[in-house]
Amino acid sequence: MDALQQLQELEPYMAVEDDDSAALAPAQRACPVELPVHMAALPGGKRVPILKTVLTSACERNCYYCAFRAGRDFRRHTFKPEQMAEAFHTLWQAGVVEGLFLSSGVAGGGVRTQDQLLDTAAILREKYAFRGYLHLKLMPGAQEAQVERALQLADRLSVNLEAPTSAALARLAPQKILMEELLAPLKRVEQLRTSLSPSFGWNQHMPSSTTQFVVTPDGASDSDLLRASEHLIRRLRLTRVYYAGFSPMRGTPLENNPPENPWRVHRLYQASFLLRDYGFQAEDFPLTPSGALPLDTDPKQAWALRHLAQSPLELNRADYHQLLRVPGIGPQRAQALITARRRHRLVQPEDLRALGIPIERAAPFILLAGRRPTHQPRLFW
Repeated sequence: MDALQQLQELEPYMAVEDDDSAALAPAQRACPVELPVHMAALPGGKRVPILKTVLTSACERNCYYCAFRAGRDFRRHTFKPEQMAEAFHTLWQAGVVEGLFLSSGVAGGGVRTQDQLLDTAAILREKYAFRGYLHLKLMPGAQEAQVERALQLADRLSVNLEAPTSAALARLAPQKILMEELLAPLKRVEQLRTSLSPSFGWNQHMPSSTTQFVVTPDGASDSDLLRASEHLIRRLRLTRVYYAGFSPMRGTPLENNPPENPWRVHRLYQASFLLRDYGFQAEDFPLTPSGALPLDTDPKQAWALRHLAQSPLELNRADYHQLLRVPGIGPQRAQALITARRRHRLVQPEDLRALGIPIERAAPFILLAGRRPTHQPRLFW
């Protein structure tokens, strides 16, 4: 079996890695073979086709949810660094892909596996002169020197924390150690980004960093997930926190468990963006007694209903951070509103519509020149 056929067999399993990418249908690809090619959003917003794959699907860990777990009966594939680099280079030269997302099962220990990933990246950068997008996984227990080397090779680094607490992790991946194995490499990334010049990183830039949590019906609460996400965004400057909704996999201990409700995952993403871009804190979100985000209302709307419905915000006086709390107003619209009110007082709903602000979303929570704007209530949010 050649390298492309092996990559083809890995395609169904790559959905477990969430990374802002969407799989391309065969008709959309430059290559007719069913490869794990996805459209990914780069840090600058550009979307490019990337190969999303693993160096090996063999794994010595027994994570209960994972298709690659030890002991699961399926055909495994392992690439040597030179083989993977050559296969990617072939696809890159053919115009099929422009970037690479490279992860791996843990084979021979996390340190050995990390060396294999770094060797692959070094071959691509140095032998094949590849200067495009490279997202590299940091393995459990990656050493400090390996993290440093990864900064010199990758555009993005990530560690899958899987769960926000040690107790929740034990229910999903009992052989993984949250603080020492998983969180430590992420901390080291931020320590190096803070202490070293950006020129130390690949292409004169330090890589961004991300993580992923597995969201299960009987696992960590939304409250725990959001508190952990806030810490990671604030303290370790993670670009994104991903939430992978659990989907049962045949041949795993959790194969008979129910899948996660996609609406729960959607609400977690909404809350995560509010933490990252809108100045919200985890404690701001209204939660159910069990620590869950309401599924019938988005988190910003739920906060506004509790805090602004009876005490609406005067848009002519509100500061930037207060404006971000109003449904329908994001960072760009808040800045546009502040600029507009320097020219004239905001009095009519049309003043907001001219700025692109959806008046039907904002109206229940705001005042314009001391008055509530008239609006047609929406039946659904």
